[in-house]
Amino acid sequence: MEQPPEAPKIEFPCDYPIKVMGRSSDTFESTILEVFESHAPGFDQQTVVAKISSKGTFTSLTITITATGPEQLEALHQDLLATGLVSMVI
Repeated sequence: MEQPPEAPKIEFPCDYPIKVMGRSSDTFESTILEVFESHAPGFDQQTVVAKISSKGTFTSLTITITATGPEQLEALHQDLLATGLVSMVI
């Protein structure tokens, strides 16, 4: 039997873009940025790309951080979901 190809390994530290989607609200962006700041202090907030859905119901933020390892990414993912504002993290 052939082995399935392994997923490519990520070399840390590296620039790592993360897209966060959730329902639009007055606090969505500020809350998400606070979570990112706690896990990746000093990331460049000037590079954040925000997009609002055509009906204004959802907002997506694409935020690039310097990822230090899988533990950081997992903890960030958990804390984003714990806000209750996030529908999806990619």
